[in-house]
Amino acid sequence: MKITGVVWLEEVVEKIESKHGVTQTEVEQVLSLTPKVRKMAKGRFRGEHVYRALGKTTAGRRLTVFFIHKRTGNALVLSARDMDRKERRSYASK
Repeated sequence: MKITGVVWLEEVVEKIESKHGVTQTEVEQVLSLTPKVRKMAKGRFRGEHVYRALGKTTAGRRLTVFFIHKRTGNALVLSARDMDRKERRSYASK
């Protein structure tokens, strides 16, 4: 899957920073550094589904990012947080 850009909603930026301590820069690093991506749910619009990306930042932080892959190639970020134990195991088997 090719992600050509990242789309941010202000309320998502505020939530992931205050609740999960994740920055926009960290999310963009994960999405640009070949994450392990899996389709999680069918989207409301044709061809726009919800995906989960497991990946590392340049500093080594392991994050889970949920996003909608838009038909334009952009990723509309829905949430981001540190990987849980099951996700870390799944990512390690990459």
